Amino acid sequence: MNKNKIYPMWFAALALFVYTVLFVLPGLIGIGYSFTDWSSYSNQLHFVGLENFKTVFSTDENYLKIMKNTLVFTLSTTVIKNILGLALAVLLTKSIRLLNFHRGVMFLPSVLSTLILGMVFTSILNPSTGLLNTFLRGIGLAGLAKPWLTSPVYAFPSVMAVDIWRGTGYIMTILIAGILSISQDYYEACSIDGASAWQKFRFITLPLLLPTLATTTVLNVIYGLKVFDMIYALTNGGPGKATTEVLYTAVFKKFGTGQYAIGTALSSVMFVFMVAIGFFMIRTMTKDEVEE
Repeated sequence: MNKNKIYPMWFAALALFVYTVLFVLPGLIGIGYSFTDWSSYSNQLHFVGLENFKTVFSTDENYLKIMKNTLVFTLSTTVIKNILGLALAVLLTKSIRLLNFHRGVMFLPSVLSTLILGMVFTSILNPSTGLLNTFLRGIGLAGLAKPWLTSPVYAFPSVMAVDIWRGTGYIMTILIAGILSISQDYYEACSIDGASAWQKFRFITLPLLLPTLATTTVLNVIYGLKVFDMIYALTNGGPGKATTEVLYTAVFKKFGTGQYAIGTALSSVMFVFMVAIGFFMIRTMTKDEVEE
């Protein structure tokens, strides 16, 4: 009996050791480097305390704008993906023709390469030769043709729209699994009591789906705070100075120019954001969780 208890502990200990060596330790070392003047321009490494973080939060730099962009992107895409994903999940758990086909079509964008999608939408949203503006001009709506990725006004909403289009199907799939796990007995009891479709959704589906919604929300928040490839492929942080730039594009550029200490400081700030927001979202969305 003792061996049966010890074996799983050793098994978990090995996995924990590998995770610590490959993920936790490098992360802690990276945080340590954020308190130094580490760069590619010098072989010397000196402790500078909070100087890098003062630079990050300085109003003279663009980093506050970059953090704002990151939070706006995360909040907007998380809310819209969850709403659209929930609507599609409810619709695609009904008895309709070609149900699996519709589910597959909605899920397809999420399995495509982000960089490839970025290249495709860069072509579609081209202000002069792009498919979207060409179509709008062709049907007499030239006034709606905009410089989608080259204007500071439209670039950020355009990037968010492409990301929402790509990620909604993934959220939909998770929510479909959550809806299908709800016992039909609840709905049958509601039908007997004469409940409408909206009442079934409001009092049965939504409360019992809160744990799944908490999961999709946290996944979206983590993705939004870490987003890089979509923005880099579509705008490279432009047009203009930090118009669509987010934390990960800033980290990439700082490491690319040899400013490693600032890059690690930005990564540390991003890590704190992820932990704080993720913890807050989980606590908020699961405190009134309904148990079957």
